[in-house]
Parts: sequence; structure tokens; C-alpha cells
Amino acid sequence: MTDILFIKTSSLGDVIHHMPALAEARKRRPNARFAWLVEEAFAPLVRLHPAADEVIAVAWRRWRRSFYAPATLREIAGNLSGIRSAVYNDIVDSQGLLRSAIIGRIARGRRHGYDWRSIREPLASAFYDIRHRVARDRHAVERNRILTGLALGYLPEGPPDFGLDRAQLASPGARYAVLLHATARADKEWPEANWIALGHALSAKGIELVLPWGTDAERARSTRIAAALPGGSVPDREPLDAVARLIAGAQFVVGVDTGLLHLAAALGVPLVAIFSGSKPTLTGPVGSGPITVLGAEGAPPSVEAVRDAAGALT
Repeated sequence: MTDILFIKTSSLGDVIHHMPALAEARKRRPNARFAWLVEEAFAPLVRLHPAADEVIAVAWRRWRRSFYAPATLREIAGNLSGIRSAVYNDIVDSQGLLRSAIIGRIARGRRHGYDWRSIREPLASAFYDIRHRVARDRHAVERNRILTGLALGYLPEGPPDFGLDRAQLASPGARYAVLLHATARADKEWPEANWIALGHALSAKGIELVLPWGTDAERARSTRIAAALPGGSVPDREPLDAVARLIAGAQFVVGVDTGLLHLAAALGVPLVAIFSGSKPTLTGPVGSGPITVLGAEGAPPSVEAVRDAAGALT
């Protein structure tokens, strides 16, 4: 049996953008066994993917907060020892960072990655055995598919398949929309007043509005927005597999350029994407459901434009 290791650790959007590469690899290499090395917070989501035979969780984000603590060092040593113990035919690092390339060097197998022209951190390419050129102006989904195809010996074909089944995850009969206001970058945010204005327009149509969150600051913002709306609610923080079920059950999603928006697209949930600090051509949502992209880098959309687009989904 052929054993393949994919390295795509974070962030959430990056992890989701790699899912079509895994789904296509399964179709093209049906007898292979696929492992995926990913940050521990995203492991529950990757485990939902039917083509992932093994999910290897690492905790770099948690470890770096107490890197020199004895307990942390022991955990790192045990984790790296486990990675080293397996032997793979091919290792594909689609993350393209020095950190992920070093992890790939610890693992045993033929290492593939982007060449120095194609990669975010050019020094990382020195750690690969085989380097592949993939244009940097391609969408992230396509870059992952192309790199994986070059590494495993096939050409990507057809539209991307994220491998996630919305019908299996969603609870039937629900009528609510999910508003995704949270993002790690301030330039990607949409003003809080805009969310409240949009929420009033949607609530008037009898739609309940759910505002997930990931940090304390995001929870406070969700709470403020929800408190201003007659149909707003703030769920508890849950693992990503539970969040995937929440999003899968939504009638539609409105969100900024953030990982959960890309999860909605991957699930085929109808959505409106709000762009203000990033380029839709490189990281825009991709999926099988209805997708409306509004705004551009440096030019966020108006409340009226988002309201009209979301209203068309009700």
C-alpha cells in the first residue's frame, strides 16, 4: 500500500482550501492511505473528511505560549517521535512555510513542496527532495490541487470537491442564518453598525440569526450585535466538527473573509462574502452552492448591497 502524508497545519481557511486536493487524491489513488498533519484545533474538522485515513495533530500554537516549559518540551518530543516513526512513500507540504518544511524533514519519505519562486517562505524549499513550480497568482484551492497532482503523478480535473456532505451534517427543519463577523485581521472586518443594520433587515423576514465566535473579543462583539437584534443568538464555543454542523444547517451564511466562510462554501451552503482587506481572486470562497462576493481589497461593500444579496437567499 502507498502511504501519503499531507502537511497543512493552519489556518482554518488554508486547511479547508486543501480539502479538494485530498478528495481528488483519493479518487486518483484509491488504494493509497492518506495521513494529514494538522494543528490540533482543526483536527476535528479534518476527521470529517472521508478520505483522511489518519489525522496527526500538532499543537504549535499552544506550545509556543510555554515553549521552554518541561511539560511542553516532553509533549513536543513525543509528538515528533511519533511523526518520525512512520515511513511514507510521499510527503506533500502544501503549507509552504519554514515550520512545515522542517516537520516534513523530520518525517521519513520523499518530500514534495513548492519551488522557491512559488512559495511564501523561499527558504522552506531547500528542505524538499522534489520542488514543483505552481503560479502564485492561482487561487489557493487550485495551488493545492496542482501541487498534489504534480507530487502524485496526475493532472487535476474538474471542479473542486471538498469531500464534505452537508446533508449528513445538517439537522433538518431549522430556519436560521449564520453571521460571521469575526476575523483575525482588522482590515477584513466589516463595521459593527453594519452588522446590526443587516441583522434588522433579516430579522424582519422572520429569520433567526446565529453569531459564532472564537475569542473573548469576538464573543463580546457577537453579544453586542445579538443584543441589538430581535432574532439574534450567540452559541457556546464548540469544536470545529460541531461548528461545521451548525453551518451546514443554516439557510444561508453572510460573512467576512474568514475560515468559517470558506467552510460554508465547502459545504455548499448559500452565502454572501464580504471582502475589504483581501483579494477574492486569490482567497475567495469556492464551492457548489450559490456564492455572491461583494467588495474588494480596500473597498468594502455597502449595507444595502449585502442586504439585497442576502435577501435573495431568504
